[in-house]
Amino acid sequence: MSDKYKVLRNIDSPTDLNDLSEGELLQLCQDIRDYTIEVVSETGGHLAPTLGVVELTVALHKVFDSPNDKIIWDVGHQAYAHKILTGRRELLKTIRQYGGISGFCKPNESEHDTYGAGHASTSISAGVGFAIARDLKDEDHQIISVIGDGALTGGLSFEGLNNLGSLRTRMMIILNDNEMSISPNVGAMSKYLSKITTNPLYNRVRDELWNISGKLPMGKSTVRTGMRKIEESLKNLLVPGVIFDEMGIRYFGPIDGNDLPLLISTLENIKDINSPVLLHIITKKGRGYAQAEQNPAKFHGIGPAAKPNQKSVKKEVAPFLNVFGDELIKLAEKDKRIVAVTAAMRDGTGLSGFAEQHPDHFYDVGIAEGHAVTFAGALAARGLKPFVAIYSTFLQRAYDMLVHDIAVQKLPVIFMLDRAGLVGEDGPTHHGVLDLSYLSSIPGVIVAAPRNGEELRHLMQTALAYDEGPFFIRYPKASAEKNRKTIKSKPLEIGKWETISEGKDTAIIAVGSMNSVAIKSVKLLKTKDVEAAHVDAKFVKPFDQELLKALLKKYKHVFVVEENNYPGSLAQTMEAFASSVKGAAAIHTHTLPDRFVTHGSRAQLLAEVKLTPEDISASILKILK
Repeated sequence: MSDKYKVLRNIDSPTDLNDLSEGELLQLCQDIRDYTIEVVSETGGHLAPTLGVVELTVALHKVFDSPNDKIIWDVGHQAYAHKILTGRRELLKTIRQYGGISGFCKPNESEHDTYGAGHASTSISAGVGFAIARDLKDEDHQIISVIGDGALTGGLSFEGLNNLGSLRTRMMIILNDNEMSISPNVGAMSKYLSKITTNPLYNRVRDELWNISGKLPMGKSTVRTGMRKIEESLKNLLVPGVIFDEMGIRYFGPIDGNDLPLLISTLENIKDINSPVLLHIITKKGRGYAQAEQNPAKFHGIGPAAKPNQKSVKKEVAPFLNVFGDELIKLAEKDKRIVAVTAAMRDGTGLSGFAEQHPDHFYDVGIAEGHAVTFAGALAARGLKPFVAIYSTFLQRAYDMLVHDIAVQKLPVIFMLDRAGLVGEDGPTHHGVLDLSYLSSIPGVIVAAPRNGEELRHLMQTALAYDEGPFFIRYPKASAEKNRKTIKSKPLEIGKWETISEGKDTAIIAVGSMNSVAIKSVKLLKTKDVEAAHVDAKFVKPFDQELLKALLKKYKHVFVVEENNYPGSLAQTMEAFASSVKGAAAIHTHTLPDRFVTHGSRAQLLAEVKLTPEDISASILKILK
């Protein structure tokens, strides 16, 4: 490590923080911030989130004894500083790269990563579980769950808070509020109040008065009711945390979460309170990096820097999410029934333009996928046409609502599943590799997968014209080739596949993103004197039984390629169908393996799971010859 990192270069574990002076700790924060910017600017990754919690991370590892004390990071994409301080300083240079460390917390990566997570709103529930496990095992340590204000919009957070409030076990929640500007209540008066209410002496006196009040002759209920009212009135006037106190969780703050000395003293004062506590901190997302501070959304996650002497590449075609957003704007200009719904992913799903042009028909419900689904169901029940844009992996959270609130009632909600298939560097928590399975098992739904931008536009028009029930369209985190903005979208016949090219030796049936692989596979096979037909299975449910039956009778071998796990896949459905066709061809499946695929570039991962044109063509040649 460079000598410029005066303090950080000597930090190999959290215990190395114990003997550092306040000045050295402040320098450590600067070192971490500079080092993170340096590394992530080169490798790519989540930048703004972790820059905002550098002081918090240092304070947590200064005050608490990890891994004995359990620090649980919600989502985990803000835990880069945590990784740096827990023995992975040099490994940070491999973050999110194939074979490198994860961009999220992983218990099998470090004992300091208490709990794994890639989806938001889980840390409080997990913390409650760790706290109860500690109590049952008669252990003595603190549980600290860190959660952001955005993640607190998720229903799971409130379920955890509700349970914690009733259990009243010892646990700490750090509410990292990085959207609110530092308002007057974070000034001198707030610091003064926080020092009073977090002081150990204050809390001992408070508890003693509480105990004494129960012994007074006028009755403890009367006295305690009066004490509660006085305390609640003061907090209502000065502190925005009464909701937590009412749930049985002591609220402290808000304090400046980028003020390291204040953080350390506050945590020292409240760490031994034998009940649930919540510390509300205000931080600046992207702190220390001007561009990230000014545009935290843009710098939430960044790509790797261009390599020296890197050859220029042709301009990338617009990704599917941009095609979706563009087409939805065009459709909404003509159809006023259209409403767009997303769960804290306006930019990530391509809806920023729609939100600007049709603000009255756009709804971001926060990190609340279950609510998004039921909310959209009600809109559809009243005659509107909701397009719900959610990442494939995040829609898993709303499965019960998909079944009971949408499918059972046959409500015509249109679901746009972005990031379907292998998404790359975010890894197994973000790969959308289960949707074809979990959606196809629901009765009465339509499941489709476009092979390019134009087909996506046609499928959106098809879904808009469909009124018999839910319609799902899944597409990858990739470029949407063949995308003419001037094309006039038209409804397609539901359930019908399309023959892209004819063949005489065998047939490749491809789903969605795998059509580009099939096209290249056909070309490779032709160089080996094998002519393969290529069929686009754009509808997974219902599928084209007529065309499939014809293919099964024409060829001895049929190959199906899809970016989804095998159980519940189209491949498995086809095999079941083929069992009833006399003399049917053998079906050979090329799906994802029955395991969680690691992180890395999409190209690297497709090679690992053998879903490249070279792998597919080699497999076909081996079977045919």
